[in-house]
Amino acid sequence: MRFKAVLFDLDGTLLDTLEDIARSMNSVLMSAGFSPHPVEAYRKFIGEGIANLVRCALPGNVTDERFVQKHVSDMIEEYGRRWAEHTRPYPEIAELLDELTKRNIKMAVLSNKMDTFTNKMVKTFLGAWRFAEVLGARHSLPQKPDPAGALHISRKCTVKPEEFIYLGDSNIDMRTALHAGMFPVGALWGFQTADQLRAAGAQVLVATPLELLTLFDAAANRL
Repeated sequence: MRFKAVLFDLDGTLLDTLEDIARSMNSVLMSAGFSPHPVEAYRKFIGEGIANLVRCALPGNVTDERFVQKHVSDMIEEYGRRWAEHTRPYPEIAELLDELTKRNIKMAVLSNKMDTFTNKMVKTFLGAWRFAEVLGARHSLPQKPDPAGALHISRKCTVKPEEFIYLGDSNIDMRTALHAGMFPVGALWGFQTADQLRAAGAQVLVATPLELLTLFDAAANRL
């Protein structure tokens, strides 16, 4: 199989967003009189959208949906002020994107982060590269692991799903790739473990971004 495109997750794959997310949510929690979480705890909260993150971060006895949604709004406001304080691309991401561009590999981004934040962050931190599509959470499309977003991007790129590598750092990403018929590759520098990625269906694990290129090299050598 010759791969023609890469679909990237954002948080934990292209960008290290952990600290800004944690600081923002902890600020919301402390303002409400709740205890903050260690930054590392947020690795388990990220991946299924902002509402799920807030539910995970709030105390377990909080079940009132209006209360949850109030804190979702507070988190959106707080994160809107500080999303760029500590967030940066991971090491080797720039080099990977440069090389994929040289090889004329189409690139796209699919995230469960709100679409406004997703597009702002790609423009701010990854604006030097061309992405065929940048798609965050929208009301018009179900979130990952539903394959609708990935298949939308496949059509937008005019590349068949089976010709996509899907690079992500979570079980949600691996399940999305499988549901969409894409090739799931787990990023070990992100927020979840190798065991979690394998259990969710990762076909290959890469320890660094540039290792992804070996999949293109191997496919070329088989031609």
